[in-house]
Amino acid sequence: MKRRPYIIIGIGAALFGVAPKTLAQSVTYNHDDAKMNQITVAEIGSGSLTPSLYYQLLHNSYQKSAAAKNKLGFRTAAGINLYNQVDDAEALDSAMTQRARIEALNVADRSGVPLDVAWLAEGDKINSALENFERNIRRIAEAGGSGNGQEHWREHYRLYLCAVKSVQDAYMPNAERKKQYLRIHADILRKNETLVRYLVRLANSTKVAELLDASATIEDRRAQIAIAAMNRWREAGWRATGD
Repeated sequence: MKRRPYIIIGIGAALFGVAPKTLAQSVTYNHDDAKMNQITVAEIGSGSLTPSLYYQLLHNSYQKSAAAKNKLGFRTAAGINLYNQVDDAEALDSAMTQRARIEALNVADRSGVPLDVAWLAEGDKINSALENFERNIRRIAEAGGSGNGQEHWREHYRLYLCAVKSVQDAYMPNAERKKQYLRIHADILRKNETLVRYLVRLANSTKVAELLDASATIEDRRAQIAIAAMNRWREAGWRATGD
């Protein structure tokens, strides 16, 4: 009994020649030149507003300035401004990063237990420079230097050790402490260069002395050679005179 309405609908559709179809909506496109021109003028400034009579009567001021006030110019200006802000943002980031480092040092200075942050950053360089300097000091004896000369350079080495210890024990901000460490490191490098030149001079003088000693051991036979030449000359003269 419940299926009768569907049967009746099917019979009625067959009688009227209408096939059952699924209800659906179709999309249609109605082109409107006036709207398209208005959007084009507003976006990129090209084209003209239509109908012109409508804009002349009701929107005359807008018609005169619409093309010049398009959105493309504002988009370009906004893009340029954003591009210029990249350099400002990078400069600000660098400044803030540097400021954060300084504040970290200040926090370390104000803490209850002082932390030598500067030595953590520069200590390895100073220790490496001191090791090279000490190694070259030990080479003085190998190059032919005297004990007094070697002790003179050891005094410089101990002076740098004392300078590092003084900076470590001094009461000063980490920023100033780092400057002092860098100055000590630079001074060690300069003094080490002077020591290397001194070692080269010692090595050259040792080689010259060895060459002189070697030449002094050669037997001087010039007198014997001269006497033998004189005897040969006399013998030749006697044979010529028939004596």
